[in-house]
Amino acid sequence: MSAPKSGPERQFTFETLNVRNEGAVLFVEISAPPMNLEGPELVRDLVSLIQQAEADNTVQVLVFKSADPDYFISHVDVTRIKENREAAAKLTGDPSIGQMLRHLSASRLVSIAQIEGRVRGVGSEFILACDMRFAARESAIFGQFEPAFGVIPGAGGAQHLTRLMGRGRALEVMLSAQDYDADLAAAYGWINRALPADEIDDFVRSLAHRIGKFPAAGHAVVKERVNATALPTVEDIRRDSDLFLEGTRTNEFQELTQAAMKGGFQTRNGEMDLARLVGEINEHRTE
Repeated sequence: MSAPKSGPERQFTFETLNVRNEGAVLFVEISAPPMNLEGPELVRDLVSLIQQAEADNTVQVLVFKSADPDYFISHVDVTRIKENREAAAKLTGDPSIGQMLRHLSASRLVSIAQIEGRVRGVGSEFILACDMRFAARESAIFGQFEPAFGVIPGAGGAQHLTRLMGRGRALEVMLSAQDYDADLAAAYGWINRALPADEIDDFVRSLAHRIGKFPAAGHAVVKERVNATALPTVEDIRRDSDLFLEGTRTNEFQELTQAAMKGGFQTRNGEMDLARLVGEINEHRTE
């Protein structure tokens, strides 16, 4: 088997990701129509991207963006959880999206999320697993809505949000299942900062290339020591994943999911205001 290519000749081709190589930085655009649901195709591509980038010593920084102005990553495709887990297992051997995302956090690669549009559920957990997060003030919307379906975020959301926000705000975010704009997300610690839409591209690109110029050894040792303090353990992620899977098997979850599907869940138009949708299905359940 030939060694992986590096530098400008290296080609990255995926079904749901558009990748542009600029020296030490890979700009990764998520493109999984109709609304960037995290299904097995996207999971497989993320696994392959991480594997290829880690095998190429010229790559130091990953910048994740979305091709869809309304959705960064909407959430997991709840109809394909088994397939998602099978795809995730290709990275760590553990059939857990949470462990796949933790691998990205622990990687030598520096990961930056540039968020424009909606990022909820596992989409939020994806950006939380990235090393840095920057959001467009006019368009970014955040939500960790799983408790509205009677389950815990299963891929590290509860762990990361509590470490970043503190107990009270993490509980508010998850138990309310509300949408949050970029300014409030920044104030709460969900993201590094909110930026005007016409400035975010230049800011993130400049930051990524600045980081990419510095020694890779410095990136690795800094991440190792910061992660020793702030990164959830493998066991923490596994416990949340197990609890999420247990919750999806309950009658309550199945009934709420069916009601949500009838109301437009997992459709592009239906999820433009997901906080309203999940509130309504629970109001009807208690009537």
